[in-house]
Amino acid sequence: MVLLEFSMAPYGQGESVSAHVARVLDVIDRSGVPYQLTPMGTILEGEWEAVMGVVTACFETLRADCPRIGVSLK
Repeated sequence: MVLLEFSMAPYGQGESVSAHVARVLDVIDRSGVPYQLTPMGTILEGEWEAVMGVVTACFETLRADCPRIGVSLK
């Protein structure tokens, strides 16, 4: 079991990134992995493969139209 807090944001996409964040939250919500939103990121709880799979899916979702993405994992 692992607890992982992460944040992810595109760079160079204008002042508002809310549409991108909404896409990432949709991926997290559909994953079925238990999560908690915090002011500075999202905490995922589960088995390593499942948790890292969610992080990867979020990255791939943004990568489709964002050439630069900042990622923080704890």
